[in-house]
Amino acid sequence: MSEFRQNRATKEWVIIAPERGKRPSDLAEDVVKREPSPSYSENCPFCPGHEEQTPSAVFQMTHAGKWKLRAVPNRFAALSPDKPATRNFVGSFLSANGFGIAEVIIENPLHNITIATMSIDEVTNVIYAYRERQREVSKNENINLVTIFRNHGPGAGTSLEHPHSQLIATPIVPPHVRYPLEQAVMHYDKYGTCVYCDMFIEELRQKERIIIDSPRFVVFCPFAANSPFETRVYPKHHEASFLSISDDDIAELAVVLHEILLRMYVLLGDPDYNYIIRSSPIGDEDSRHLHWYMIIIPKISTPAGFEIGSGIYVNTVAPEDAAKRLREVKTG
Repeated sequence: MSEFRQNRATKEWVIIAPERGKRPSDLAEDVVKREPSPSYSENCPFCPGHEEQTPSAVFQMTHAGKWKLRAVPNRFAALSPDKPATRNFVGSFLSANGFGIAEVIIENPLHNITIATMSIDEVTNVIYAYRERQREVSKNENINLVTIFRNHGPGAGTSLEHPHSQLIATPIVPPHVRYPLEQAVMHYDKYGTCVYCDMFIEELRQKERIIIDSPRFVVFCPFAANSPFETRVYPKHHEASFLSISDDDIAELAVVLHEILLRMYVLLGDPDYNYIIRSSPIGDEDSRHLHWYMIIIPKISTPAGFEIGSGIYVNTVAPEDAAKRLREVKTG
């Protein structure tokens, strides 16, 4: 039986229509099977020995004289830190110079590994690099928003197989980001609480969409998920900015992120996915109404005309069923 559900934070609506969907095993069969990859590729600019094919590292972690993680400026970025951060009028239209900072976090020397198949220590290094690069980039007075994301697989928009994430920092906070922030302010003004804290506390109370409940983090398929197996990772302690994450929190986040991606890897057949860290804009790091979190979106459905036209997504896998299936996955 289909139903409309509303996202408590953004007020956006979705349609949950499980009768139109497939079983997870069927979804896994639809995933394009990846050919086994070597641990090293002669044609990959991110593999060891090809460092001259990328700009010089702005951040690096090493062991025994060899790098184990590198962050480099994105050579093919749409934005440049060398341009002025000014806005201009073209007649009555507004434009801005293409100022911004774009970096690639090369997560591992091995070409054929991903978060789900890395060691916990390796995942910890990745998250640590996220925080350190966001911290450094945020010092630029013209930067107002830092977005950290990972595209896994061609269906998620990646063009290079080698494991990597990206950071893009912009002087603009777009409406797509600003609108939920304004909704969070209104919620706080009305109730005196953080809407995101309220959401995950309610998910914990209802329990049926919870996948992982650790001391510091909760992982769940949200009540009003836009797409099949959409998953959120929330810190239980109220923090507006990802910059606030402690070393202890990084260690625990590495465990839960590895676990949830491994469960998806097993259940859905190593699907393409995007994950994004949603964090407060620069200057709002201590906000009482904002809360950073991660969103993971397996790319196993495609928005069609109705979704694009109305903004109402149709999710063919009930979040309760998605969470149950992910809880039941055996990873040991």
